[in-house]
Order: sequence, then structure tokens, then C-alpha cells
Amino acid sequence: MLHFLFLSSSASSPLPSRFLLLPKPTSKLGILAMSTAAASSSSSRPVRGGAVPVPSLGADEAGAAADQALRRHTSPNLRRSGAGVAVVWFRNDLRLLDNEALVRAWAASEAVLPVYCVDPRVFAGGTHYFGFPKTGALRAQFLIECLGDLKQNLRKQGLDLLVRHGKPEDILPSIAKAVSAHTVYAHKETCSEELLVERLVRKGLEKVVIPQGGASHQKKVFNPKLQLVWGATMYHIDDLPFPVSNLPDVYTQFRKAVESKSSVRNCSKLPPSLGPAPSSGLDEIGGWGTIPTVESLGLNLTKSEKGMHFIGGENSALGRVHEYFWKKDQLKVYKETRNGMLGSDYSTKFSPWLASGSLSPRYVCEEVKRYEKQRVANDSTYWVLFELIWRDYFRFLSVKYGNSIFHLGGPRKVGSKWSQDQVLFESWRDGRTGYPLIDANMRELSATGFMSNRGRQIVCSFLVRDMGIDWRMGAEWFETCLLDYEPASNYGNWTYGAGVGNDPREDRYFSIPKQAKTYDPDGKYVAYWLPELRSLAKERRNFPGASYIKQIIPLKFDGGHQKKDQQFSRQRRPNNMYRRQVK
Repeated sequence: MLHFLFLSSSASSPLPSRFLLLPKPTSKLGILAMSTAAASSSSSRPVRGGAVPVPSLGADEAGAAADQALRRHTSPNLRRSGAGVAVVWFRNDLRLLDNEALVRAWAASEAVLPVYCVDPRVFAGGTHYFGFPKTGALRAQFLIECLGDLKQNLRKQGLDLLVRHGKPEDILPSIAKAVSAHTVYAHKETCSEELLVERLVRKGLEKVVIPQGGASHQKKVFNPKLQLVWGATMYHIDDLPFPVSNLPDVYTQFRKAVESKSSVRNCSKLPPSLGPAPSSGLDEIGGWGTIPTVESLGLNLTKSEKGMHFIGGENSALGRVHEYFWKKDQLKVYKETRNGMLGSDYSTKFSPWLASGSLSPRYVCEEVKRYEKQRVANDSTYWVLFELIWRDYFRFLSVKYGNSIFHLGGPRKVGSKWSQDQVLFESWRDGRTGYPLIDANMRELSATGFMSNRGRQIVCSFLVRDMGIDWRMGAEWFETCLLDYEPASNYGNWTYGAGVGNDPREDRYFSIPKQAKTYDPDGKYVAYWLPELRSLAKERRNFPGASYIKQIIPLKFDGGHQKKDQQFSRQRRPNNMYRRQVK
């Protein structure tokens, strides 16, 4: 799946003042990771213990697949008609293929300066309510690899990547002034923290005054502009059959509308070369800078020899598309295998690259269509697009509902009482609940930064339904850990899972016994992540009794007589539930 499918206009209003209800995790609660040196190039493919690399292609094969994809999207007929210098502010769009902001900057200038800002609020800050690390070590390492790959690919195109440590609103105006840039191009975001940075950058640029040609007594001045480009979704926001304010609150209605009335735009074409970079001004701002290491960010990677190791960068992203669709021919069975939990090929695994912007959803769509023409079109090929539409939907919902997707009551302002019991939460976070299916999924998350879509739904349901824990604690822990974290998809899915989302019908309870019997009947998944269960008979691994740690709480529903997952009514929560009310 494309993940957790879990994949603001009003988001411009500030979130409530921050309050910390939990201490920040200490080193003993640090996130497990797989040790590696920072990737400085796409050819540096670290081996992390016994973890399975994703993609499994070698560096040369992944690079060849990427080069082929880029060649298919390069046009010698493109012409640039602009003058002066344009800056490209890379954010969550760490790619060349189908990067409209980059292509627009090239067309509107004579020289392009790509910039990435290592924002301390992102890499060293804390989550909004509970102060968990904003970016965990695993995602930081993945992004570092993405930056190394982007730098290499830009160099092949006659450019480079300028890396600066600091806030974009401080860095970009000074860079624009140094190179006399007329415009800063960037992809637009939708959630409040990112929108705030956009506003601050725009204000900072307005204060920059740059002389413009002519005799000294005739010189004009100009202020650099911020030009934001929509580019994060498969369907463009301007192509929706309704304004975002009228976005349907039911996904199926949205999907049917866009499928029947909208079309997916073609990927942007690239020129044969994106160069040159500006010829002056770089020395004034200290040169190209360096990509950080995990250690320089104050984070610690602890080696794990299990699970999957996702390799960051556009080359790996395009290599994975090639591997899953064309080499392994897995696309034709995607719908049948997507609910798996063990291994690298039960689902596409595209989500980390989609979240970092190393992979364009429109490119995935194009490849699906190409596969359907050349090999087969069936329910599985369609289902990948179905999931990408879900991802779009959450992004558009974040525009419609703004900050309410982060609020306790969600978009519908549901009034409920939740617990913030630290003992319960930490047992869930650390994989010590006594329920093997929950514990295995949470340990996979800590070790790899990834969890299957099925697993995400199960652990979410357990936290909010069985434990009665404030859903925002789970959402923020996922924000820390997930390689594929993006706010709209993460919080959109958690509001759905907690029953406070925009669609009141999305309010389901996932029975752990039923889920275990259906999706891990032989206990292979739990035995992989919980070695103490391997000696048990297969049918006992998910139901080990006294052979495993004691269950921290009873389940709300036994599950033994359930025929399907039940709708959950919050009124069923017992009055003696562990609670600390949120003010």
C-alpha cells in the first residue's frame, strides 16, 4: 500500500499554545536504527546488517533505471526565455523528474541556484503537543540520503545543491540578495507550520532590495518574489471538479468525481541541461555548503539487523518503481498481496519516496498506464491509483479543514474523553503490550521506520479503542518514527482511526484476534519480530498465553465470536478507564 494512507487555508491560524504532557524520550527510549555513514552519492549504498535493502537493485541497476526514466522525460525542444537568476527552494520535492518548480525556474532565468535549508525546527524540534522528536534518526538518515542523491543528479545536469543550516526565512533572502535573484520558486505546502514558513520567507524577500541594470543615476530596484507551485498530488488542485471548500466529506464521492470529471496532467519535461549556476555571489555566502550527517544533527543511529532498509533518493525511488512494476512484475497482483506484513514485495513500498518528494505521484500514474498497455490491466493495477487518490484526498482535506486535523476533536469537533496514561502509552510505543501482533508492529516501526498499512490500522485501533489513549499521542509518535511521514496523510488517517475524522462512518474497531488469524495465521510475522515466540507452535504464536509477557489491558471485545470488525461507539468505554482529561 502507499501508506497508512495513512498517506490550510484555515491552517494559517496558529495551533493552541503548546503543552508538554510527557517528558521527551531519553536515550534509553531512543529509536532503533540501522547504522550507516551518510550517503554522499547515489552510488553509496550502505549495508545495514541483515536488513533487506529496498530497492534490492544494485546501485548501477537503480541508476540505469533512473537514467532511463529521466531520458523519457527530457525534451530537446524546451527553450528558456528568461533572464537573470532564479532560486529553487527544495522542500518536500527532492527530485528532478516532474519537478515543475525546477523547470519553471529554468525557463524564467539564465541561471538557476538550487537551495535546501536544514531547518532546526524540523530536524531538532519537538512535536506540537507531546514534545517527541520532530524527526527521528531513521527519517533524518533517509532524507540525508535523498539530499546526497539530489546533489549528484543536479551535478549531472550542470548544477549543484546549495545546503544551508538555518531557517528558510533567514537564509533565502540573504541568498537572493547575494546572487541578485528575481524569483524564488518552491512547491506549495498545505499545513500550518509549512504555511507559516512560506509567509515568513515572502516577508523576508519583500525587504530585499536589488539594483537592476542601467546607468547609475537610472538604476531601478526590485524585490525578489516567492513563486509557489502546486506539485504534491496526482490530481492538480486546479483540475478538481469543485473548489476545495466544497470537497466531499466521503472519499468515495471524491474519487468518483475526479475519476469522471478530471484528468491527471502529464509529468513536466526536463531540458537536456539545467545549468548554469550563477557565476557570482556564491563566495559571498560561503560556497555550496555540506549535507549534514545524522551525528551532526544530534541524533543517534543504533544498528538493527532486521526488516527493510529503505535507500533514500530519486535514483532509488525510480529504481523501486522499475523493480516492482517491471522486473519483478508485482503490480498485477498488488491488490491480492497488499495486506501482507512481512517482506519487501507485498506492496509497492513507494510511500517513503512519495513523502520526501523523491518520487512524483504523476510518474507512478504514468508507469501504471504504461504497464497496463504493455502487460495487463486489472483490479491490482487500478488499486495503486486508488491508493494515490486517497493520498490526494488527505492533502486536499488539509486545505479544507486546516488545523482541525491536529485538534483532539478532529474536523467534526467530536467531544470525547481520552486518557494520557504514560505507562499504557509507553507499553504501546515500545512494543510491550502483551499482544504479539501489536508488539511486533511497533518494534518494526522503531527498527525500520516503516509499518504495513494493515499494521498501522491495527495498532491505531488498539491504542485509541482498547487503551482509550489520546490519538494525538499515537499520531505524534508516528510523526517521529515514520520514513513516510507527511502531516496531511498521517493526521488524516489518525483522525479516521480515532473516529473524529471528517467522515463519521469511518469509525471502526479492529479485533486483534481476528486480524491475527486473518493476516498472520502461521505467526510468521510475530515470530520474526519477537524471537521468543519462534519455539511455539504456529497456531499459538499470536495467542501465547503465559509463554509471553502479561497483557497490559483486556481487549474491549473478545473477538472470538465476531464475524467482522465492529463499529465502535465511544459510549461503550467503561467509566473506570484510565483518564486524564485534556483541557
